[in-house]
Amino acid sequence: METNRITGSAKDFAGKLEGAVGDIAGDAKTEAAGRVREATGTAQNLYGQAKDAAREATDAAVNYAKDAYENSGDTFHDGSQAIAKSVRDNPLGSMLIAGGIGFALALLLTRPPRRPPQRGR
Repeated sequence: METNRITGSAKDFAGKLEGAVGDIAGDAKTEAAGRVREATGTAQNLYGQAKDAAREATDAAVNYAKDAYENSGDTFHDGSQAIAKSVRDNPLGSMLIAGGIGFALALLLTRPPRRPPQRGR
């Protein structure tokens, strides 16, 4: 728990008490000082709450990233096993697909660059 929350709550309470005492005694200066202290305490408490919320969100994001990183190896391993099983079940189809992909890549890589059309001729 953020110390600003504790300090802010204490100032808020003290400000309310001082404002009530000033109101009962009819002392406007004491009442005003109490209201100022109360507002300061409320602001400090809200600041502490915001810091706590940011810390919790950061911790949750870090934990999520760690879980994703730790489980990524399992996902890759499962995908590799699924591809290996598919190749074992249908070797000819796998060879044709691999050959088609290789042929398409060769066409893309060996194709001459396009030249813009000549103007004025």
